Amino acid sequence: MEGKSDSIFSHKNSRLPDDTVFYSIFPDFSLPSTTTTTTTSTTNAAVTSQLHSLHLQILNLLSPFTSHYIYQHEPFTLSPLSSPVPHLHGKLRYGDNLDDEWFVVFLLLQTSLSFPDLSIRVFDSDGEFLLIESAFLLPRWLNPDTATNRLFLRHGHLHIIPKSLSPDTPTLTQSLTLLITSGDQTLASDPIQSAIKNRIKNYPGNNMNMHRVRVRVPVSVARVLKHEPCLISLAVAGFYDRDIDSMKYAAKMERFGEGEELVEVCVRMSRAMYAQLVQQTFQAPKGYPMPVRSDGRVFAEAELGMKIACGFEMVYQLRKRHGVEGKGGTWEAFRESLERSGYFEGLLPGSKEYRRLMENAQEYYKSSSLYSRASEMMSAPVRRIDEILALPHSADDFRSQELPPSDDDSWLYNGEDELNAAILERQKEMELYNSKHKGKQKLKEQQDSGPSTEHLDDFGLGEIAKSMQSFVQKMSSYKGAEVPENRNLEGVDFDVDRFMKDLESVIGNQGSDDTHSNEDIEEGSSSDSDMNFDDSEDGSDIEPSENNEGDSFMGAYSNALSEELKTSTLNKSFVRASQSFKINEGTSNTSDSMDVQAKSNASEDMDEEFTPVDVDVNLVKSFLDSFSSQQGLPGPASNLLGLMGLRLPQDPSKDK
Repeated sequence: MEGKSDSIFSHKNSRLPDDTVFYSIFPDFSLPSTTTTTTTSTTNAAVTSQLHSLHLQILNLLSPFTSHYIYQHEPFTLSPLSSPVPHLHGKLRYGDNLDDEWFVVFLLLQTSLSFPDLSIRVFDSDGEFLLIESAFLLPRWLNPDTATNRLFLRHGHLHIIPKSLSPDTPTLTQSLTLLITSGDQTLASDPIQSAIKNRIKNYPGNNMNMHRVRVRVPVSVARVLKHEPCLISLAVAGFYDRDIDSMKYAAKMERFGEGEELVEVCVRMSRAMYAQLVQQTFQAPKGYPMPVRSDGRVFAEAELGMKIACGFEMVYQLRKRHGVEGKGGTWEAFRESLERSGYFEGLLPGSKEYRRLMENAQEYYKSSSLYSRASEMMSAPVRRIDEILALPHSADDFRSQELPPSDDDSWLYNGEDELNAAILERQKEMELYNSKHKGKQKLKEQQDSGPSTEHLDDFGLGEIAKSMQSFVQKMSSYKGAEVPENRNLEGVDFDVDRFMKDLESVIGNQGSDDTHSNEDIEEGSSSDSDMNFDDSEDGSDIEPSENNEGDSFMGAYSNALSEELKTSTLNKSFVRASQSFKINEGTSNTSDSMDVQAKSNASEDMDEEFTPVDVDVNLVKSFLDSFSSQQGLPGPASNLLGLMGLRLPQDPSKDK
């Protein structure tokens, strides 16, 4: 049951809303106890009662921090939930204002400080964003795939369930239990703690994110903002997210602005809200009392206030209509679920059958509990606005009052400096991380490579070619190549007589001459080097003309192949005899031990086809390239050289 609940609870199993932070508070008393003797119903009732009590205590604790905070979209909320274990949970959409998300982290850390018996989990649509903030400080094993159920806030600190306590992905209950029993081992390192706490150091009074501005608004708007300053977020959202339907309400201005006098007030909002208002061009509705454009400061204040008033009008009318219809986000989610399930059967929106199905869906929705909850939520701001405007008010209430000056908004146009500063800070973190990582990697390479000589004074590269020639020319039996005697190799069970009989049965009694000269091989003599049969399969001899035709074909094929290879870069990969190589002994590093110089008196018109390849030099060069590419690690070059009794020192320049 727990595994199923865990999978449902996990944020990886469903598409989370964008720009939303999710948080869950797990009290220690919600974990199942193996020592209790009370019945399950009694236990559940006690846990539920404790959970509601904790809910009220947390809200009272956070009230001083949240009462004056201006959220971008919605306030901080908590609700009890019984699955997968009893806990409090909530979500907050921060939209374009990322500071709202970190304000939630501040609130949760304050909660964990005041209530030490709580474990808190927080994540957003990007996943574990606390890890992103401290990405260059995390242990190597920790990544988005291994972080499931491992990150929690407790006692005012970040805790990470290490792999030593839970090698496999822990369940939620296992993690909560480990936090209680092994809290000291789960505490994140000091650099990680500092990175998180540095991000929230300006809270709760984060004035850097807030902006005060003077505006001229209708008296009704001023009245609402005086009693409920937090409603500015609804007005800005209504203006910024407007569509054709809501614009119809702004054109009429039935609730705000009609025949009203403009008054000057000071409005406090987030920087994101201010930018959303200022950066959009919007024509004032017909009949709205706008001053003349020539009065620069007054007109600018009135234009900004007009946008706020239009936002209030649009959100008021939309919420009033949606409250009656019970629509809003809940209805949209219900409608989208019907579309995903194929309820509309691919019908075009607006068609007769589509409208019939939509009406049936709306009727069903209105009979559900979702309708009443959605209607309550959508109508709440409308009812509060009506309550405020029902009180007597006039323009005289806002005259002769001293207002603070508007904040400097140069940050809106000089954001490039802040962005560059943030980028430089991240670059410093990355450089520090890379330097530490390279230092550890260098130390590991030195340890893996073992002791080696710093110079090649006592090592001659020419020995490689000589040793390889000696190695190849040694007589070897069916047991394979001879290797140093101190190596322990198991014997091979091989029947030589049986193998030779089987071989003779395949190729016949005609053997090849082992004393062929190199000249014969290069000339391609088919009579000696190829496996020739005395008789053909049908017992008749092969005609000489057929052999001549075969030789003629092979010659033409070889010439065509040579011409094709001339156009490729393959011939450039070999060192030929026209180039002299000086193999220095006693040089300081491997890469400079070969001094490759082309002969100055070489004939430029020499055909490369007849220039022989310097086998020894190519052999040494290939060995050095292969050995260098191993970067001190075991590989074929070092293994083969070891069989020949040779050992190359490491190149000290590679670590510089």
